[in-house]
Amino acid sequence: MADTDNSNSAGGNGANGTSSPPPPPQGNTVMNHLLANKVETLLWLTRIFTVVSTIMFLLPIFGGNPYSLYQRALIASAATSALRLHQRLPTVQFNMDFLRRLLTEDSCHYLFFALLFINSYPITMAVVPVFLFALLHACSFTKALLNTMGPQSMQFLRNMIGKLEQQQVNILRFIACNEIFLMPAVVVMVFSGKASFFIPFVYYRFLTLRYASRRNPYCRTLFTELRMTVEYLCSKPQCPQFVRNLCFRAIAIISRMAPVVAAQ
Repeated sequence: MADTDNSNSAGGNGANGTSSPPPPPQGNTVMNHLLANKVETLLWLTRIFTVVSTIMFLLPIFGGNPYSLYQRALIASAATSALRLHQRLPTVQFNMDFLRRLLTEDSCHYLFFALLFINSYPITMAVVPVFLFALLHACSFTKALLNTMGPQSMQFLRNMIGKLEQQQVNILRFIACNEIFLMPAVVVMVFSGKASFFIPFVYYRFLTLRYASRRNPYCRTLFTELRMTVEYLCSKPQCPQFVRNLCFRAIAIISRMAPVVAAQ
């Protein structure tokens, strides 16, 4: 009976009597994925650094110099944008066509943005968009890592990423709103002595690039929705005439300053 049991056990390992190889350890699978996607891994690390630095800047209970944390968040964001820009346009050319293509890239816009505010007085509204963009993109790569670990790995983290992805459109709209209202905030800071006089002019150029963005239409959409909302409120009889005139003049000025956008 013992011989029979042993022969059955041996035969059950496979049709040819050979056993299937064990699955590779999860740690090796994740490491292989990281090594196979070196640039994406580096982008993931710089985005994580941006997220952590921003949280430590916004929540001073963790300690550290707020100005230093503010700068670190923007430096990491600039590094992310530079790497992403290198992915999109790997070959540098010294001609107008390359410059036009460069200025249409969202990563170029936010490299410009980070360099503009990196040495300024710490502005919370300046780190909010880089924090949210870093969080969204870091979650995408984290989800890919979780998939290499197995479909049921770290379910609580998967649920958090899933909830964040459900709010992606709202987050992108909030970023666009932040980009728009950062302009008057910068102007106020100039008059309070907390920002350089040239920053509003340079930021206006950034805002026109975001308005004309091909990949992210939310800034343009928010401008349109804000204009329609103001026009609706000003058309009500309860609105004083001088407020109505002031708002319509402001709308006319902003509309003239908006760049011409080609049909998408």
